[in-house]
This record gives sequence, C-alpha cells and structure tokens, in this order.
Amino acid sequence: MRSTWEYKDRGQKGYDLTERLFTIIRENFKELTIIGPERAGKDVILGELFEDYPKPDRPVDFVLIYKGKPIAVGLARYDSDRGGAQEDDRTGQYRDCAAEMLNYAKKKKIPLKVIFLNDGPGLLLGSMWRDYEYLENTWPGLVRVVTLRMFSERITVNWLISKEK
Repeated sequence: MRSTWEYKDRGQKGYDLTERLFTIIRENFKELTIIGPERAGKDVILGELFEDYPKPDRPVDFVLIYKGKPIAVGLARYDSDRGGAQEDDRTGQYRDCAAEMLNYAKKKKIPLKVIFLNDGPGLLLGSMWRDYEYLENTWPGLVRVVTLRMFSERITVNWLISKEK
C-alpha cells in the first residue's frame, strides 16, 4: 500500500514549469497574452475557446493570444521519470492532440500553432526526443517541441504569426 506521503509533491514540478512559462511570456513576449492555469487550476477547454470544436472538452495547458486572437495552443509536462509504455503514451497522445487541433484549424482557416513544452530528466530516456522530432516533421512549421531553456530560441512571434502550412 502506498502512503499519501509518496504523492505529497506530485504535480509540483509541473506547476513550477507552467509558472516559469508564464514568466517567460510576460517578460520576453510583451505583444502576447497567455491564458491558462499559471500553476494549479482549470485548464483551457477548447470548446469554450473555439466554436464547433470537434472535441469540445479537449483541455490544453495554455493558449497564446496575439491581437485578441488565439495563435497557439500548448501542453506543458514535466517528465521526471518516463520510458517504455509511458513514453509511447505521451507521444501518442501528443500526436492525436496535434492532429485534432491542426485539422480543426485548417478546416476553419485559423492560423494556429501547437507547442509541446516538456522538461525534466525523462526526456533523456529511450527514444522520446526522436518521437518528438517526428511530431515536428509530421506538421512542419506548425508544431514545436521545446524545453523551458530553448523556448525563447525556438518560439518566436514571427513563427507564431506566420501563415506556414
């Protein structure tokens, strides 16, 4: 039987991750607005953000807004210890989520990008980073996978507002 002590800090590193992301956006991307739970809280529900979204209960961790319009949606995860089947689950979920969001954006002619922010030592296990590279290559110019350290280098306002397909 596991004690509750084992779970006392569960999620804290993920909350720290999103808090730091909000700080990066506010300090380095003053032309953008970010919405979502800065630490713990209710995710952004895409059915509440986009009319006729095919899976209206789809949660995302953050949305970047430029001049009042959503330009990017993102998921943020801290992987402290992943590998094997868990690794496949994460990248498979990301693939399905990206396909769903980008198909909707294409159908509605919304220039939307998808950002997967991951951090933590779990990125070094197995083939996870190669799987993330595959996601970017599947939707070139529309999906970026980043860590906090590379966020400001790989995510730029020019990329976010570009009409790349």
